[in-house]
Amino acid sequence: MKTSANLFQKLDLNLLRTFRVLLQERNARKTAERLFVTQPAISQALQKLRFHLDDELFVKVQGGLEPTPFALQVEEKIAPYLDGLEASLEQLSDFSPSELEGTIKIALAPIVLSCLAGSLFTELRKQAPKLNLELVSWTQQTPEQLRSGEVFIGIHYDLDSISKEIARTKLADLEGQVYVRQDHPLKGEVITAHDAAQFEIASLISPGWNDNFSFAAQILEQLGYEPKVAFRSEVLMAIIDVVSATDILLPHSNLLPNRHSSGLRALRFELDGRTYTKSLYTYLHNKNRHSPKTQWLEKILREKFLEQINN
Repeated sequence: MKTSANLFQKLDLNLLRTFRVLLQERNARKTAERLFVTQPAISQALQKLRFHLDDELFVKVQGGLEPTPFALQVEEKIAPYLDGLEASLEQLSDFSPSELEGTIKIALAPIVLSCLAGSLFTELRKQAPKLNLELVSWTQQTPEQLRSGEVFIGIHYDLDSISKEIARTKLADLEGQVYVRQDHPLKGEVITAHDAAQFEIASLISPGWNDNFSFAAQILEQLGYEPKVAFRSEVLMAIIDVVSATDILLPHSNLLPNRHSSGLRALRFELDGRTYTKSLYTYLHNKNRHSPKTQWLEKILREKFLEQINN
C-alpha cells in the first residue's frame, strides 16, 4: 500500500466521493445515477481507487457489489472528515430554498403519512419550486437509507437500536385518542383503560416500531387487562373501514385528519386521570444535523404538524 503522504497528495477527493456512494449503493449502475455520470466512469474510478489503496475494495456478488473488510475500514476512517467537510462547505454559502433542485426523500411513519402529504407538498412547492418531494413509508430499511443519504429525513416515534450516525430531534407531542363509530356503545368524550379493555381493538402497524405487537394492547397488559387485538394493518383507511362497521376501537392520536375521521367519534384517552401523550421525532444523518437545509425543513415540518393538531 502507498504511504499516507503519497495517498493524500495523489488521491483525488472525487474518488473518495465515488467510493462512499459505491459503498452505500453496492451497485455500479445506481452509483452512476446518483453521481450523474456513466457506468464506465464509475468502473474507471474504482480501478484508480484499487490502485491507490492497493485493495480489491469491492467484489461482485449476486445483485451487486460486496465491500471487502478493508473497504469498510477505509469508510470508518474517512467518514467523519468528509462529512465534516461537506457540512462546512454548505454553511459557507448563503442558503436559499428557492435555489434547491433535485429530489428530497422523506420517510414517514403511517400515523404521519396520512395527514401531512398535501400541506407539506404545497408549502415546499411555494418555498422551493425547483425541488421535487418524494414521501415514502418508514420501513425496516429506512435507518440504513438515512445513514447512506438515500433518505434525507424521517419521522417516527422514539425508536430503539438506531445507529449512532443518526441524530434524533423531538418534533411534536401527540395526544392519545381512541376513535369509534358514531353509534358505538361508548358515550362521552373520555375513554379509560378500563373502558378500552371491554372491546376489541385495531392496531396500525408502523414498520420498525410495532411490527409484532400492538402498543395500545401493551399498555392495557401493563395495567393488568387482557386486550383483544382483532385487526392489524399498515393501511390506515383499511382500519377505518373496519372500525366504521364494528364496535372495534382504533387507538390513534389527535393527528388523524378530519377527512378520514368524519364518520367516527374521537374519545380522549386518559391514563391516571391525565391525557396520554406520545412524542414524534425527526431522524437524519449527523452530518446534516445543523445544516441550513435541515433547519429550514424541520421548521416547515413543525409548523405543519401544529396546524394539523390544532385544526
